[in-house]
Amino acid sequence: MSQTYFEQLFESFNHKNILVIGDVMIDSYLWGDVTRISPEAPVPILSGIGRENRLGGAANVALNIQSLGATPILCSVIGDDIMNHDFFKLLKKQKLTPDGIVTCHNRMTTVKTRVISQHQHLLRVDEEICTPIPEDTEEKLMARLNALVETHRIDAIIFEDYDKGVITPSVIEKVVSVARGKGIPTLVDPKKRNFLDYKGVTFFKPNFKEFNEGCKLELKKGEKDKLIEAGLKFQKQQNINTLMITLSEHGVFINQDSLGASIVPAEIRNIADVSGAGDTVISVSALCLIEEIEPHLIARIANMAGGLVCEESGVVPVNKELLLKECIRKIEL
Repeated sequence: MSQTYFEQLFESFNHKNILVIGDVMIDSYLWGDVTRISPEAPVPILSGIGRENRLGGAANVALNIQSLGATPILCSVIGDDIMNHDFFKLLKKQKLTPDGIVTCHNRMTTVKTRVISQHQHLLRVDEEICTPIPEDTEEKLMARLNALVETHRIDAIIFEDYDKGVITPSVIEKVVSVARGKGIPTLVDPKKRNFLDYKGVTFFKPNFKEFNEGCKLELKKGEKDKLIEAGLKFQKQQNINTLMITLSEHGVFINQDSLGASIVPAEIRNIADVSGAGDTVISVSALCLIEEIEPHLIARIANMAGGLVCEESGVVPVNKELLLKECIRKIEL
């Protein structure tokens, strides 16, 4: 019975359309070997370099949605620069629509370059502008989003906020209003700057550090009772239907309305790279939420998915078949 349940659940993902709004970027990788130290300074020399560009940020959420079988629609802003062309090439390669992407002439496309040797990060270089997008660009972005909502069946909207300026308090208010008018659930993967602006959303998923910073708290991991108290208070103040806080090695906190808060234990994993795990968790949560899965199970499936991508090097989307096998093997209904 459990195998059939999960097979039907995962098959249902194939018929969903998820709109993802937020900060897109290019994840760029320099791979090589370090065999000596520079004679010019006490720094390693990377040789035998390989290069690779991948879609990142909110675009990685879109890749996770796509990997799970659903159809993602990206809404974001990129710069009018040389990396603009690379970004659109990556979209085309991944068969993602560019219809929700706005180009801003006074902005740069965000690029995160990771230097890696033998699966170890040596350095990361961020090229970005993090100021809020200008008003005219915001208007163009909202025009694109409104058009997409009118011309497509949108099953959920995900805010993927990386604090790079695409999501502003005004954008949040407008998108939540549009979603509420259409009966579309809204999910949020937040950062500190707009943390308290997401009022009235359906599903809010910070990690422990983001929750502490956003609420100006000094909770310590493992303080279960204090976390539950703070979570319920925040949830009520913000009028949020479901709150999920990822706690890394301490598992996942989740509460939906008055159903009762719970903490799902963490799973033991061979962690290679935590980059992109939050993108995977919000993607899986969105598709499970649409199917009205009970919150404890959403947390378990999403937690498994996040753990699977942490076993890979670099930012990668979740493998749907592997996740399905994990659910069948580990979750008793």
